[in-house]
Amino acid sequence: MAPAKKRNVKPAKAAEDCVKTAKIDITSTVDSILHSRKHANEVYDVFEFLQSEKEKNVVTAVNACSSLFCTLLERRELFQGKLPPEDDALSGEYSAEDKYHIFMRHRYNNCVEMLLEHLSHELHEVQEVSLCCLMKFAAGEGQHPLEDLDWSEHYSFPRELMQAVVDRLLSRTTDKSLLISRLHEFLEKEDVRYYVMSSIRENMGKVEKSKQGEVMPVYQHNIFTLMSNISMPMEESELSNFMVKQEAKHKDWKAAKLIEHKRTFERMWLGFLKYKLPSNMYKKVLVILHDAILPHMSKPTLMIDFLTASYDVGGAISLLALNGLFVLIHQHNLDYPDFYKKLYNLLEPSIFHVKYRARFFNLANLFLSSSHLPLYLVAAFAKRLARLALTAPPTALLIVLPFIYNLIRRHPSCRVLIHQPNAEDELLEDPYLMDEDDPAQCHALESSLWEIKTLQRHYHPDVAKIAMLINTPLSQKEDDISEVLEITTFEVMERDLKQTSSKSIPLEFETATQLLKVGKDVMGQHFCLE
Repeated sequence: MAPAKKRNVKPAKAAEDCVKTAKIDITSTVDSILHSRKHANEVYDVFEFLQSEKEKNVVTAVNACSSLFCTLLERRELFQGKLPPEDDALSGEYSAEDKYHIFMRHRYNNCVEMLLEHLSHELHEVQEVSLCCLMKFAAGEGQHPLEDLDWSEHYSFPRELMQAVVDRLLSRTTDKSLLISRLHEFLEKEDVRYYVMSSIRENMGKVEKSKQGEVMPVYQHNIFTLMSNISMPMEESELSNFMVKQEAKHKDWKAAKLIEHKRTFERMWLGFLKYKLPSNMYKKVLVILHDAILPHMSKPTLMIDFLTASYDVGGAISLLALNGLFVLIHQHNLDYPDFYKKLYNLLEPSIFHVKYRARFFNLANLFLSSSHLPLYLVAAFAKRLARLALTAPPTALLIVLPFIYNLIRRHPSCRVLIHQPNAEDELLEDPYLMDEDDPAQCHALESSLWEIKTLQRHYHPDVAKIAMLINTPLSQKEDDISEVLEITTFEVMERDLKQTSSKSIPLEFETATQLLKVGKDVMGQHFCLE
């Protein structure tokens, strides 16, 4: 019988020893390259590990490349200026030192290309370490420029490298959210933020030309993730944290000016929003628009077209557009003639069940707080809400009823909806037109709030109690609805279950005290007769 062949499988300890040996070999190789130029060709050994199929070998090689080329950048041993082809450098009239610099500069470019490819590696750890290495290279190139830059505009920042990194992060086929989140710490640097925003805008222009308005969900998701990770400064004095320190004319540098940051930020977002977006992307943008985008734009009014178009879409998108419109109307004097008509039409049964219900009622409360609104408009809102209340859940009614009462308090003339002094007979049919889109034509003032009277028989005691308030004169003080905007059905049930009765339940008007005594006397008389 032939002897069994030994399997070519290394135990775990042996594999770990191999990794340690590889790490020692790569470290010693880097040391030898930096120690003597005669070992320059050993850089290919490092590249071999960089292209390995083993994750640990790749990570070790990336760290080795970081150490090697950052040191060469500091020593200025990479060729500076327009890089000649490698073949021309060998045959041309270059000194031995120039040839070495040209050779290592080409190897540096090879390393950058491989690291950019690793940003699409199947393992996240490889992607992360490659990104960090590329950002170290960017910092090194900023301090020791390799190209002849436009000193009057961009100074010594490696724009091309940053553009290449952004292009890889904005993949059209792969979700890069996790890797983009790793870039967040670098975006805290003022110059990195500025050039990343410029690179995003340039990337969008190139992609859009090739796709011609096509919706690309993955690509647009990556762009939104990267843009939403950008935190803008509010004051010029906050621009102090730079990755690359400029020795001269720092104050004239665009990356050091807040107005330039705002302009680039504005162009970036406008470039993103002018193209067709998926509906879920519209919602994500509108959620952050009022506090994370508009305050940092040099001209917030440029968002008018986007917000008005979003407001006309209907549904949840219209609800979310209210925040941005509120900012433009109150802070930038936006004139929107049909605003209240569209707000009135947003009042549908679904408004009580959407995720953004609290935000909507908070904004609607602000929009209807003015005492200069026409009476017919306020009455239309109160009547429509009352009609919708007939089928609303208890959690919504705890908001709607105080909301209606506040409208009546602000506009005392609306009390006619509670009591019609000139009505000779009760109305047999409600003149209010629920299906009318125009609040001026719905005849709300000819109707009454009989729906609230109906809710006095609601099955939930809290709702019935609030509805009973309409039977008495309303107080002058408005109800604070902010306390109930976020209330949920679970919270209402928990509150009801925890309620305990502290008082005894009365069974009679007068407590019986002589009942048993009288009974005994009657029984005694009965026995005596016998």
